[in-house]
Amino acid sequence: MDDRDNDLSSSKKMFNVLAMGMAFLLMFTGFQTCGMVEQTVLNSYINDTKTADGEVTYHGSGYISLAIIYIVFAFANWIAPSVVSLIGPKYSMFLGGITYTLYLATFIKPLTPTLYIGSVLVGFGAAILWTGQGNFLTLNSDDETMGRNSGIFWAMLQCSLLIGNIYVFFSWQGVTNITEHQRVPLFIGLTAVCGCGTFLVLILRSQHKSPRIEEDREQLVSSGSNDDRSVDGSDVTQDSASLDDKGHDSKLNEALQAFLTSIRLFVQPEMLLLSITFFYTGLELTFFSGVYSTCVGATKQFGSDSDKLVGLTGIMIGVGEISGGAIFGIFGKKTIRYGRDPVVLLGGFVHLVTFFLIFLNIPDEAPIMKATLDTAYIDPNKDLAIACGFLLGFADACFNTQCYSIIGSTYPKKSAPAFALFKFEQSFAAAVGFFYSSYISLKWQLLILVVFGFGGTLTFFKVERKVRQVAPDANSVEYPDI
Repeated sequence: MDDRDNDLSSSKKMFNVLAMGMAFLLMFTGFQTCGMVEQTVLNSYINDTKTADGEVTYHGSGYISLAIIYIVFAFANWIAPSVVSLIGPKYSMFLGGITYTLYLATFIKPLTPTLYIGSVLVGFGAAILWTGQGNFLTLNSDDETMGRNSGIFWAMLQCSLLIGNIYVFFSWQGVTNITEHQRVPLFIGLTAVCGCGTFLVLILRSQHKSPRIEEDREQLVSSGSNDDRSVDGSDVTQDSASLDDKGHDSKLNEALQAFLTSIRLFVQPEMLLLSITFFYTGLELTFFSGVYSTCVGATKQFGSDSDKLVGLTGIMIGVGEISGGAIFGIFGKKTIRYGRDPVVLLGGFVHLVTFFLIFLNIPDEAPIMKATLDTAYIDPNKDLAIACGFLLGFADACFNTQCYSIIGSTYPKKSAPAFALFKFEQSFAAAVGFFYSSYISLKWQLLILVVFGFGGTLTFFKVERKVRQVAPDANSVEYPDI
């Protein structure tokens, strides 16, 4: 059965898309803001809690926490489809949101064990949250609206990045040590915001029962009313109860099948090709979310504004993400007419141009040094650095919105496993990117991005062309199992 076969009207589906976007906006306003200030907050806490003789009593690290999150996130995606099949996408997102809320709460009173336990929980929670999100987006879209809905959701989600960066820019400008009086109110607020987003998921409208079970029940009742052997309704009641048992057993079977489907799907030629694109989105996620802002802050040729530019660059990345999502959301029906590949081509071209400009503008040693007075091939230009932030965000939106769209359209019957594989590839690549970004210079990092960006664009083209050749009218095809 197609994941999109449900009884929701188009207005209810649009409500679901908007409500889910708002829920994720709130959840990730909390989490994204935490990610930006996490290391500063923990370093300040270490300094404040040192004993009189200089002994360190707290040993938590924001970088180690992020590494744990991405590693667990990557491998938890293999079991996430089973969880989504068992409890449904709505409650999977709710459960995932709870783990994010608990993680934020650990910063109110930092303890080393709770930080790392929370990181493991978030890694698992992120897997079921995003797998459930992809599945739920597919349920509330069709071939015509998938691109639009992906763009709308992406734009709303990325508003969280904008809100967090604005807060950091205005509230902590020039601040190097975060006191307890600053930390506690901040994280109580972030935990509350994330919690509100989590509970907002519960208002989403979903189909409560399997259509197949309901159809069988209706046919049973209808036939029973005309059957002399079932005048008292006892046979119908017994058979109806057996259907409930059958539905429960089928849920467990679906969970197992979802895991097996993920394995089969992973080795399909089309998914292997898309994996290169997915892997690239993880590498460039690492670059724009962590490496580039670090480079800008380390480039002291920008003068006293280098730290200030980190916040401005983050804001412009958010503006770029929102702009890309909004454009492809508003004009989704028009862009899908020409396929998804022109949008990915645009994203690939913008990325290549941006990487070249960064190569010219940012010193080569910036990613691996806390501060450098070196120059690149031109004198570091503030306006160019900020503009590159916007371009990175816009190009990332080009890739991600079209990845969502092609998965939802190409694998409508297997959307949960397909989205789980997407997040596995992306998060695994992000973990790899965070690992090497502290050890190799900027030019080699940019070269890696160029190679995978070029390859990811080509492989996306190949799969998209095949989709359009097989189903030129519906622009959708379900590849058979191998």
